[in-house]
Amino acid sequence: MDEDSPLRARDLVKTFVGGGRRVTALDGIDLSIRPGAVIGLIGPDGAGKTTFMRLAAGLLVPDRGCIQVLGLDATREALAVQSAIGYMPQRFGLYEDLGVRENLDLYADLQGVPLSERPARYARLMEMTGLGAFERRLAGRLSGGMKQKLGLACTLVRPPRLLLLDEPTVGVDPVSRRELWEIVYRLVDEEGMSVLLSTAYLDEAERCAEVVLIHQGRVVDQGPPSRFSDPLKGRVHRVQGDSSARRRLQARIARLPGVLDAVLEGDAVRVVTEPGAGLETGDLGESVRCEPADPRFEDGFIALLARQRDPVALPEIRTRSGIEGDAIQVHELTRTFGDFVAVKRSSFSVRPGEVFGLLGANGAGKTTTFRMLCGLLPASGGRVRVAGVDLRRAAAKARGRIGYMSQKFSLYANLSARQNLDFFARAYGLRGAGARGRVQWALDAFELTDLADAESGSLPLGYKQRLAMAAALMHEPDILFLDEPTSGVDPLARREFWSRINALAESGVTVLVTTHFMEEAEYCDRLAIMSAGEILALGTPSEIKSQAATPDRPSPNLEDAFIALIQRREGD
Repeated sequence: MDEDSPLRARDLVKTFVGGGRRVTALDGIDLSIRPGAVIGLIGPDGAGKTTFMRLAAGLLVPDRGCIQVLGLDATREALAVQSAIGYMPQRFGLYEDLGVRENLDLYADLQGVPLSERPARYARLMEMTGLGAFERRLAGRLSGGMKQKLGLACTLVRPPRLLLLDEPTVGVDPVSRRELWEIVYRLVDEEGMSVLLSTAYLDEAERCAEVVLIHQGRVVDQGPPSRFSDPLKGRVHRVQGDSSARRRLQARIARLPGVLDAVLEGDAVRVVTEPGAGLETGDLGESVRCEPADPRFEDGFIALLARQRDPVALPEIRTRSGIEGDAIQVHELTRTFGDFVAVKRSSFSVRPGEVFGLLGANGAGKTTTFRMLCGLLPASGGRVRVAGVDLRRAAAKARGRIGYMSQKFSLYANLSARQNLDFFARAYGLRGAGARGRVQWALDAFELTDLADAESGSLPLGYKQRLAMAAALMHEPDILFLDEPTSGVDPLARREFWSRINALAESGVTVLVTTHFMEEAEYCDRLAIMSAGEILALGTPSEIKSQAATPDRPSPNLEDAFIALIQRREGD
C-alpha cells in the first residue's frame, strides 16, 4: 500500500448481529487513498460505506484486519485519530436552539481549540460558508443547505489533515450542493486537506479525483471516474419517440435483448447495452430515433453492479373512482406565518395520470405548498381542489383519496413490515378480508414477503422505501404525494422505485413529487420550480431547460437550468 496515504485499510472485516440475522457489512476490504485529493466512496445501500467511515473515525472496532489513519491505528489509538481528523456523519448533531456562533463555540470547546485561535478560524469558516450574516440566527431557523454548511464549519473548527464526509449533500438542493462542493475543493486546494466523501448522487462522483466503488462489503474497483465510464463508449444511446408515450417506450426498450439499463432523460430514453450487444429499435415504430450518447459515471456504475433485470412487475392498480377535470387545481395559493409569506399566490394544475415535479431551493416554499395540497396545512388564501374536492370545505374527504409518502417514510420502526401494513390498512378504513388481501398484495407487489416479520427499523433504506410506498397505496388512492422519496437512495433502488411510479402513472394514478435530484426530475411529465414562495418556471423538463439556455450554454442540463433560473431571479 501507499505509505503516504492518509488512510489505509487491509483485510478489514466487520459484522453485525440483530433481529436474528448476521450481516457482514465489510468483507475483507483492502484500499488506500491518495493524499491531497477528493476521493469518492460509492456503492448501493448496504454496501458498507457508513461502516467503513465509522471504522476510519475510530468509532467501531473491526472483527479482523486493520485500518491506519494519518499513521495511527484507528482501533488502538481511536482518541488520537478522532483528535486529528474531521468527521461529519449523515446526521450531524447541531444544537438547533443555539445560534450559529454558539454551535461553533461548543464544537471548539469539544475539540480544545484555544480561545486565541478562534476569531481567525471563525472568520475563515464564515467567509467560506457564506454564514457570516447569520451568526446570531438559531440553527433550527436555518434552511437545510445552511444547516449542512454549519455542520461542515463545526467539523472544521480545528483544521484536520483528513476530512471524512458521509453523504453530506443528501436532502440538499442543487444550489447548496454546488456551494458545498466549492467549499470542499477550497479546503483541498488552499489547505492541502485529504477528503473521503460518500455520496448517493453519482454525478458528484464525476467531480472526485478518484472513486472507490464498494458492493456487498467488498471493493469492486478503484480509479478515476473515467475508468468506469470509458469502457461504455459505443454502448450508450438516446432513443426518442412520441414524448406523450415515453414511459411505454422505456418499458418496451427495457425488455429488449442486451439492454442493461433504460431510464427516462427528458423527452428521450437513455439506454445502456451489454458488451457486444446492439440496440435493435426497428420494432418500436417508424417515429423512434436512436443516436449515440457520451457515457457518464452512472452508466458505468449500473453496468458494473446490475445484471440484466426484468422490469419491476406491479399488479394492476385500480383507482377507486375517476376524476373529472384536473386532478389538482391550485389558484393563487397563499400561506403566511405571521408577517412571513411562505407561498405567494401560486397557480398551477396537474392532470390525471400525470407525474408532476415540485422543485425549489431549500426555503423556497415547496414543502409548505406540498403540505397544503395534502391537506396537512390550511391555506391562508387562494383555492385548492384535490381529486375534485375543495380542501377548504372537505379536507377529510380529499385525504381519503390520496396517498402520502414522506421523506422520513412515517414507518413504525419497532413494528414488523407486516404489522406496519396492517396498521396503515386499518388507518385507511380497510377491515377483514379486504385488509388482509391488500396486505398480501403489498408484500407480493413490493417483494417484501421474505422480510414480512422483520422490524422495519432494521431494514435497508431501499426496503424501507418499498414498505413506505406500499403503505401509501393500501387504499388504492387516486393521487400519490411523494416528498423526496429517494433522498439518499442509491441508483439501483431509485430505478426500481421509478419503475413502480411509471406503472402507477400508466394505470391512471396522479403523482406529485418533490425532489432535489435533478436527473430524477427528468422523469416527470411537467415541473414547477419555486423561488421565494412563487412559481418561477412551469413546463416540461425540456421547456425548463430551454428557458435557461444562453449563447454560451445553448443546451444546459436540468441542474444547470435550475441553478441559472434561481440565480437569475435572485439577481432580479
